[in-house]
Amino acid sequence: MPKKVDHEKRKIIIAEATWKIIVEEGIEQATVRNIAHAADLSVGALRHYFTTQSELLLYSMQLVSDRARERMASQQFDGPPLQVMEEVLFEFIPLDKDRKIEMEVWLSFSARSLVDPDLMQLNQKVYHDLRRVIIAVIDHLISLQFVPDQFAAEIETERLYALIDGLAIHHLLQPDSLSKEMMTSVIQHHLKSLCKQEVLDK
Repeated sequence: MPKKVDHEKRKIIIAEATWKIIVEEGIEQATVRNIAHAADLSVGALRHYFTTQSELLLYSMQLVSDRARERMASQQFDGPPLQVMEEVLFEFIPLDKDRKIEMEVWLSFSARSLVDPDLMQLNQKVYHDLRRVIIAVIDHLISLQFVPDQFAAEIETERLYALIDGLAIHHLLQPDSLSKEMMTSVIQHHLKSLCKQEVLDK
């Protein structure tokens, strides 16, 4: 009797093989032939799941986004408001192996999206998804009356987004010069710097 193949599981295996090549050798080496070899498939078998390299890269990029979203949804954020906001933001910096791999792959995909319209469309969607999280953090600070009356919400949203992005990229490119402990400390310090002194004194 022919062995039943779980097509979605096989596509995930192929996408994870794509990630592995990107992390170890760079996105230029993420060719159909190399990915097929890493996934222990023939080129013909791989094309049964993805007819083009662009389609394969798009699926692989989407899987990065899906994994990050699933991880966020599985978290139980509990504690004082500032601590919860810190923990939410920590999800977007490479503090463990899984997040480091996801962000290395995403950075490579983001560069590739400059010349691939399909990847650019997904890249923009994820950008806006993260921006909504940043906006939610800023809005929560405002609703709790943690910030001064003359608080420039739009500017602080962009500043916080740039901080998270910058920390993640800096650590990926120069891990020896920016430790995980320093990344978390910078985020904690920044959130506190947005708050009124009386909030911090409580």
